[in-house]
Amino acid sequence: MAAENVKSEAIPQQEKDNGDSESSQRTVSSNREADDQSLSKRQRKKLQKQQKWEEERELRKQKRKDRKQQRRLERNSQPEEERGEAQSFRKRPRRDVTPSTLRLVVDCSFDSLMLLKDVGKLHRQIQRSYAENRRALHPVQFYVTSLGGQLKQIMDEKDKGWVNWKDITIESEHYKDIVANEELVYLTSDSPNVLDELDPEKAYVIGGLVDHNHHKGITFEKAKELGIDHAQLPLSSFVKMNSRKVLAVNHVFEIILAYLEKGSWKEAFFTVLPQRKGAVAVEKDGTYTQEKEAEDSDSDSDPDTQHRTEKAQT
Repeated sequence: MAAENVKSEAIPQQEKDNGDSESSQRTVSSNREADDQSLSKRQRKKLQKQQKWEEERELRKQKRKDRKQQRRLERNSQPEEERGEAQSFRKRPRRDVTPSTLRLVVDCSFDSLMLLKDVGKLHRQIQRSYAENRRALHPVQFYVTSLGGQLKQIMDEKDKGWVNWKDITIESEHYKDIVANEELVYLTSDSPNVLDELDPEKAYVIGGLVDHNHHKGITFEKAKELGIDHAQLPLSSFVKMNSRKVLAVNHVFEIILAYLEKGSWKEAFFTVLPQRKGAVAVEKDGTYTQEKEAEDSDSDSDPDTQHRTEKAQT
């Protein structure tokens, strides 16, 4: 009889616990819905994308395991001689690197003209240029000059390893105190001089300025003021763009690296220029061909590259 009483008392308690649990779940769900409603459309979209990415984590992990297993089976199915040759090939260096004598200088003397967030962008552009130069077929002699102010502060706080960077010269001095005047060529889109070829004995200066067109023509004026040569890349001869011909530091840097490797300005431009710039190739017959880059994708399908030929606008 005592056992029955205990059991009868336990049942209401269990029902109470279940009710509390359901109530708690309803409260959490209600709070989540309220949070979702307070988010902007863009934030909700981002949250949904993150949730989907989390839900598919295990599926991606399994796909990677399956691909690894498939490659292992394919290797094991090869004759022993072919397996040996493949392993030997993988151990060889991918390509022979031949350093260039050409110098590229990032002029960071515009620090005071930029907002802190734009200085952060310049920092990332220099990081990208350094990384690209390290793996280039013909790496250039890389200089960063006039380092100080906000840029140095950001590098010290967010990229402390910069002091250990290799194959780069970073100075607080102005480039004119490091390179002879007659060897300097300032690269600026406002210059009337078009650069047809690169002189390996020259030092080409890239303005380290992210200003969203607030200081148009400042690098050109600076070059004239200092009495040094100036030139622009032959962009208009090969490319028609929807936006101004002002490129980020790393894009100029990468274009020159690509030109040193390919020996073709056209190939260099379309290897590097971002799709958002709307770059189209200028042809000799007055037409231009749309070039689209293959974007990185997490999907298993290959990205499409679409080509379109249209009449050039005059």
